[in-house]
Amino acid sequence: MTNKENFEIIYKEYAPAIRKLCLSYTGDRDNAEDLIQETFITVWKKLDSFRNDAKLSTWIYRIAINNCLTSMRKKHQHFKKMTDTSCIDIPEDSSNEKIQQIDLLYKCISKLKEADRVLITLVLDEKPYEQIAEITGITENNLRVKIHRIKKELTEIFHKYARL
Repeated sequence: MTNKENFEIIYKEYAPAIRKLCLSYTGDRDNAEDLIQETFITVWKKLDSFRNDAKLSTWIYRIAINNCLTSMRKKHQHFKKMTDTSCIDIPEDSSNEKIQQIDLLYKCISKLKEADRVLITLVLDEKPYEQIAEITGITENNLRVKIHRIKKELTEIFHKYARL
């Protein structure tokens, strides 16, 4: 298999999850798309040097997180409210109410601290705790505690917005 074919497979497999991650950082589709491109340009350039010390997915997530953090530092931007559901695969027969709930969920996620957004996005992507711990550098036990607290905070934010 050529490098190009290998890269295309990697992109198809990981781009949707990286899109969600980037959207959780930026809250803006255009900025997220820029970060996805930067991430996969880095993956393309460094794919030959990937040493298999970690899982490929972990390596790609780390690149994406670093790109997001670097972008935030450069721009010193505050996060916009998240109202874009394009990062979620919504079935065509979804009701308007379901779409509104998803919008509300991502709006609530955008209110979390940056590190918490990453964690909850990875949980929503159904990544195993072991892999999330590896990606973030947090022990699994600490991760479980953090995720419990994030879910509690997210529930409080959700109830606050649901009352509006």
